[in-house]
Amino acid sequence: MEFREDILGAPYEAAELPLKSDEEGAVTATLVRRLVPGARQAVLYLHGYTDYFFQTNLADHFAAAGFSFYALDLRKYGRSLRPHQSPNFVRDLAAYDEEIDEAVRIVREQDGHTRLLVNGHSTGGLVAALWASRRAGRGLVDGLFLNSPFLSMPAGAAVRTLGGPAIDALGRLAALRKLPAPLNPHYVHSLHRDHRGSWDFDLTLKPAEGFPLYAGWLAAIHRGQREVRRGLHVDCPVLLMASTASTVTTGWDPALLHTDAVLRADDIAALAPRLGRHVTTVRIEGGMHDLVLSGEQARGQVFAELDRWTGAYFPVAAAKA
Repeated sequence: MEFREDILGAPYEAAELPLKSDEEGAVTATLVRRLVPGARQAVLYLHGYTDYFFQTNLADHFAAAGFSFYALDLRKYGRSLRPHQSPNFVRDLAAYDEEIDEAVRIVREQDGHTRLLVNGHSTGGLVAALWASRRAGRGLVDGLFLNSPFLSMPAGAAVRTLGGPAIDALGRLAALRKLPAPLNPHYVHSLHRDHRGSWDFDLTLKPAEGFPLYAGWLAAIHRGQREVRRGLHVDCPVLLMASTASTVTTGWDPALLHTDAVLRADDIAALAPRLGRHVTTVRIEGGMHDLVLSGEQARGQVFAELDRWTGAYFPVAAAKA
């Protein structure tokens, strides 16, 4: 494994993590890092669905606070997607344990960090919570920061039409069956600077229309969300943030700029106590689905609340970036 300059340019580096092959062939994940000299604490970021790591403002904030920053492009996403693969597809969310475990090993053992905060957004938030629950008692993670985690279905077209049990059955019998995708392209348009947003990212890695929605992936999400409803056993402090409001629309609506247009924020917040016994919930006025890409005022609230929480649970400041 060798780190080389990332597509984002210096100071970001990236390395491929070879993983076990699956039915589609060779599989890799990609670990991006931004080291802070002298830092003893680090962040590992997990992205959302139809997504990849590009949120350098988030990395800037953590680096300025003395955290080395790492991000995983999970298998079949972003930097890790290969031509022979079905984008985003897995049959079980536990498959991601392989790359998360390896990333944590690199952060702790190879790079020498002693404290780790795992930060998951949307689907990455669900994956992070499930992983942390399965790894409880091992001392691998010292805190979770969940940004609009995908703890509950937004009741999109496929879910309304088929229902949970039918999706589970279809996921077993025809995992690669493509389902109607509920993604509104205007959500990405609300983010990207070439449309109505402020951010620059690669629209081939995060396309406005999304990637195909596969039955097997959706069934895996259903199973993971059922685990959350039954109650997880995360044994570290958790900070969960969600917007104060959601918008359901298939077209352009100015509310896309200041609400969660992907998930139901109230449902996310309601499920927070199911994650573990030590959960802090914060609602962000004017927050978009990816809260760190919200408008300036909401984004300022996100970082202020994050600083307050990390000041309590990660109080030892390392060298500044």
